[in-house]
Amino acid sequence: MSERTAIIASRVGLHARPAAIFAEAAGDLDIEVTIARLGEPAEDALDAASMLSIMGLGAEHGEVVVLRAQGPGSEEALEALVRILETDHDA
Repeated sequence: MSERTAIIASRVGLHARPAAIFAEAAGDLDIEVTIARLGEPAEDALDAASMLSIMGLGAEHGEVVVLRAQGPGSEEALEALVRILETDHDA
């Protein structure tokens, strides 16, 4: 299983716009990706392709989240998703 951490860059956290951008990108992948706050158990991670789950996570600016995926291309997929989270979509 591949795992990456990302720091939420959007000034107001993962609200509607950045959550939609991230969830759409995760949903376009051929692998399942999960997201959780740093320190939360892996079994409590949420579906990264679900905008409602992403918004329900309540991740704020500067908070660290953990992305996990398994399968072919998971390393590259997680790197792309980290770039999305570490971009300020509110700028």
